[in-house]
Amino acid sequence: MSKEVKILIVEDDENLRFLVAHRLKAEGYTVLEANDGEAGERMILADQPDIVLLDWMMPGKQGAEVCENVRKQGFENLVIMMTAKAQDVDKIDAYNFGASDYITKPFNMDVLVAMLESKVKFIVNKDSAEIHRFGNMEHHPNIHTLFRDGRKIELTILENRILLYFLRNPGKVINRDELMLVVWGYNSDVNTRTLDMHIVRLRKKIELNPDNPQLLQTVRGVGYRFNAG
Repeated sequence: MSKEVKILIVEDDENLRFLVAHRLKAEGYTVLEANDGEAGERMILADQPDIVLLDWMMPGKQGAEVCENVRKQGFENLVIMMTAKAQDVDKIDAYNFGASDYITKPFNMDVLVAMLESKVKFIVNKDSAEIHRFGNMEHHPNIHTLFRDGRKIELTILENRILLYFLRNPGKVINRDELMLVVWGYNSDVNTRTLDMHIVRLRKKIELNPDNPQLLQTVRGVGYRFNAG
């Protein structure tokens, strides 16, 4: 199947860039390449690729700066950081810079392709970046951001995932186990108390009165329901 998805690889390692580009072309993607941050930033803004594979550590302008700059200039498509930095704090930094996701070097090419395939499901046949509107708010999940009356509210990666799942399932009662699976995955050690803590924090960002929530409501003994209004 023709994916009709354009991917820009911004990577200063010529061998790695060649290998990734070769594999992605074989998978049917349209592939663009840049060998440094300056060129990558120009191409992101000029070509508007659907997905950017962005190396973090590059000579000159680094990937984190590129990501932050293009987000400020309105680029809302997917940015996946590629880096040898593997600590949790590094991943948090990447999300704070505006990255949509993160893959650690060295990576298995099949894993990269599988990650991209999962992203493509939400890109094919879409004319614009995903935006959800409810009340006086707009949710831009690709950049982990909420706008209330034009005012920008930053979301953590977990808050972003939780809110996005509710917005894709308005009015549905979602039990805690389902929500934890979606947000943290199968191998998570989180408990319902951790989930509830994130719900409390999210309510503080979306509710006019977090103590009397009208949007994200608790369904006692089951889980939660989102009333988009």
